[in-house]
Amino acid sequence: MPSFDSSPTLSVWRILLALGVVFVLLATTGWTTIRHHRTPGETRQQALAAWAHDRIGGRALPDPKAPARAIAAFFAGLGPAQGARLADTHPLVVGNLNGVPVTLRYRANRRSLSRALAAERGRVDDPRLNSAGRHEALRRVHRFTSLMRPDRQILAFDPSGAGRTAEVLGDLDRARRVSVIVPGVDTNLLTFQKSARRFSAPAGMAASLYAAEHRADPRTRTAVIAWADYTAPVGVGIEAAIGRLAENGAVRLVDLTEALPGDARVSLFCHSYGSVLCGVAAPRLPARVTDVVVAGSPGMRAERAADLGTSARIWAMRDADDWIADVPHLELGGVGHGTDPVAPEFGARLLSAAGANGHAGYFEPGTTSVENFAAIGVGAYADLTCAGADSACLGGISGG
Repeated sequence: MPSFDSSPTLSVWRILLALGVVFVLLATTGWTTIRHHRTPGETRQQALAAWAHDRIGGRALPDPKAPARAIAAFFAGLGPAQGARLADTHPLVVGNLNGVPVTLRYRANRRSLSRALAAERGRVDDPRLNSAGRHEALRRVHRFTSLMRPDRQILAFDPSGAGRTAEVLGDLDRARRVSVIVPGVDTNLLTFQKSARRFSAPAGMAASLYAAEHRADPRTRTAVIAWADYTAPVGVGIEAAIGRLAENGAVRLVDLTEALPGDARVSLFCHSYGSVLCGVAAPRLPARVTDVVVAGSPGMRAERAADLGTSARIWAMRDADDWIADVPHLELGGVGHGTDPVAPEFGARLLSAAGANGHAGYFEPGTTSVENFAAIGVGAYADLTCAGADSACLGGISGG
């Protein structure tokens, strides 16, 4: 683990190094912007306008910005046919509305995917598209087709811009433990799953973790959410070095954790820039979130784990070959994300990442890193492998 000298001279050099990194990023990548795909078909704004003007059973529909408990109460008062009617008529709203029963969200998102797929197929042969645009349209057709497979449970779907989505593995309504994977940079609809390097993408991460949790404890009912339902930075540019997108995503993550059905315990597994988002969300997380695990983290926008303001246990790991170790872990004028979470002074519980093989390998099957994730996911803390030779990371844990 790195050690730090608090001398003024070294502090100045650290600040200069951070500024140098930022200037290099700006010079080589520019001010990173999110590339907006012009999505054919209904926009989210149009969907919300149609929702606002509709009624059911003589009642106005709830404000989409209402708390999840209010949304849940409204849908609890509907009959099955009425709920299905709303899901089919307003799929872009119902499919992304926290508090709606998850089975209705799955139904709505299947309808949205069907519409998006039909619209995207119409673009493939559009003569106005250049070769790059046609290639992207084909990729979106393939992605939507895959997401529509009968065995997939899509909890969120928005095709606008680079796109957002979330997928559930397992029975979310009956789960006693829920794991949420929060991925990092370059996460969008097209990168949600990959054929090559499958386990570096959110869908593959979730599949690996879900299988590992079942091996760790086949009797515990678990669900895993691959949560790519926020706008992530594109590349290692200025957006990845500041907290704006993490702050926006944190609002969505907190809303999700508050709206999950039942009383399952929740663990967050936050990779790379996703750990920045989790750090920003930490003070507002509900008590049901018992564990926050960060892997390959550039920082959590806090100097110490105690500053995160959460009752959840904070765990951290980093593979020996992860390039993120070379990123300056400090914050200056809003640039940078604070102390390295695996530095002893941060105060996280340090886990082994043996076998991860670099920044993108933490969810590879068979690695100690994913086995540690699974042990936390099912509450089998005694099975964890700490980063050091002793079991210091398990101090003060009395049970699952």
